[in-house]
Amino acid sequence: MKFTNRFNVSLPPDKAWPLLMDIERIVPCMPGAELVEIVDDKTFKGKVSVKLGPVALVFVCTAVFEEIDNTAHRARLKAQGADAKGRGNANALIAFRLEPAPEGSLVTIDTDLNLFGAVAQYGRGAGMVETLASQIIAQFSRNLEAQIPDLVAAEEPAPAAAPAAAPVNAADAAPANATPATPAAQPRRVPPPAQPAKPISGFSLLLSTLWATIRGWFGAR
Repeated sequence: MKFTNRFNVSLPPDKAWPLLMDIERIVPCMPGAELVEIVDDKTFKGKVSVKLGPVALVFVCTAVFEEIDNTAHRARLKAQGADAKGRGNANALIAFRLEPAPEGSLVTIDTDLNLFGAVAQYGRGAGMVETLASQIIAQFSRNLEAQIPDLVAAEEPAPAAAPAAAPVNAADAAPANATPATPAAQPRRVPPPAQPAKPISGFSLLLSTLWATIRGWFGAR
């Protein structure tokens, strides 16, 4: 199955692209995702947890960047994963690109996903997998956007140090009971990446899928 998702980032492409390529920072923004190992600069391993009602799926995945174009701001990722309990596996080709937008950047993600085994049964009803992907991307974009103010603050130049005061004579020194000077403000530290986001609930997914189906019925008339 193929589907496309889009979201905006409030940074221009030349600023947003390094952020999106920072695997250690963006993986915790993805609901249910966990980074396990960075094999090299193009290969990493992780886990993805998805809940569909009472069914909890945990995919152990390996992802490889097949193409990275830092100038055109586009990349292609190949991911392969298997359910930890042996209920099937999934393969995906994911292409994403950045384009300038009034809000900063428009991120477009094209996904070609194939499910095999028992897990394929969970995605057959009313575009459930596509609806799940839309919910995951929407939450991912909100989590990513929440990190941007700290990233921007970290890039701001530190205030210039005040010139050193000239030496004074002992007679001109401040009295012993004078209030000590307030220490200079320390540079702001960038907080570590956020904790992994919780998996999307299957209950909310089913409600969203049902509503999307109802809208489709009336829209077709």
